[in-house]
Amino acid sequence: MIAMVEGEVVALGPDEVTLMVGGIGLRIYIPGSLTSQLKMRENLLLFTHLVVREDALTLYGFEDEREKAYFQLLLGANGVGPRIALAIISMLSIETIRAAVLQEQVDTFARVPGVGRKTAQKIILHMQGKVGDAGALGTAAGLTDIDGEVVEALISLGYSVVEAQAALQSIPRDTEKDVETRLRLALGYFSQ
Repeated sequence: MIAMVEGEVVALGPDEVTLMVGGIGLRIYIPGSLTSQLKMRENLLLFTHLVVREDALTLYGFEDEREKAYFQLLLGANGVGPRIALAIISMLSIETIRAAVLQEQVDTFARVPGVGRKTAQKIILHMQGKVGDAGALGTAAGLTDIDGEVVEALISLGYSVVEAQAALQSIPRDTEKDVETRLRLALGYFSQ
């Protein structure tokens, strides 16, 4: 129904943004990883999914259509509502989700608050065959070579794949594409 929203950021919360669109302020729930990148008064375009409930209309927004598609896939799993699906997208990158489904890594999903082992198994079962094939999955879960090296370096330092992915997501998009710079910023994520 509401596929995209573009407007000015007028308020930010831990997992939400309020956009001023044509004189109307729309509250949109977004992944926590996106919240940290936003600034007040900047223009923002979000791909949205509207959840209609008896007592509420709730918008969920994403940076790109791929995130939105994975959110909608997660919603199809038994026991996964919009808040859990958003928590998964917030904590795990799309490539981590894809890798966890293809490699049947229940623990990856079970680390997300609110997701137990049974729900994680249901997610994997539901998403198998819908996220591509394992043949296309590289050692670094489809990341660029540089980001793959950063993830491997973090794992060799003792961080989990999930922690390494979270640190990688915290790196600003306009950062130089060299391993040393990106690794230094990723390590900075753990000292916050």
